[in-house]
Amino acid sequence: MTGGLRRFRTPAPRAAPGEKCEMCAEPIGAEHGHVIDLESRTILCTCRGCYLLFTHRGAGGKRHRAVPQRFRHLPRYEPGPALWESAGIPVRMAFLFRNSVQDRTVAFYPSPAGATESLLPLGTGDDLLASAGVADDVEALLLNQLDLGFECFLVPIDVCYELVGLVRATWRGFDGGTEAHEAIDGFFARQRERSEVVADG
Repeated sequence: MTGGLRRFRTPAPRAAPGEKCEMCAEPIGAEHGHVIDLESRTILCTCRGCYLLFTHRGAGGKRHRAVPQRFRHLPRYEPGPALWESAGIPVRMAFLFRNSVQDRTVAFYPSPAGATESLLPLGTGDDLLASAGVADDVEALLLNQLDLGFECFLVPIDVCYELVGLVRATWRGFDGGTEAHEAIDGFFARQRERSEVVADG
């Protein structure tokens, strides 16, 4: 499991000035696309041309897929409590996605050591992902527990990587500390700002 978790320990990459596409070595700017390696779960920074090669399933082979930029927000998410109970998630946030290589829905939650997998009962989460139209491998349902319930986001998978890296970089001590909690609150505030609000389900 250690090797599987290592991929979540740093945020999704962001190109520095002068950086190049990790697929063809063309120069790329700070705003660029990402492509995921489905076997290693590695996120690659790509130029526009390479990104477009993998925007359709099977277009550029079975190993890589472009990460879309779709953001949705459901302010009240009724399935949240039942999911938390069945999955035994000990923290306030987690994300689910369907891993096509493993052919199953997986759930992870951020921790100071990186992402920790929560073992889901067989079939748990499949209906939630399907009803939300979440694309395999490249999109996730990101859940956040609030005082009065749960909110849910449909986000690109690299956003979940970003959250994992943020928690790992800022968490201090048993309860995380002020810096971590402010950083996490800021992260979710940014997701609300960038997301299209959808009707309660």
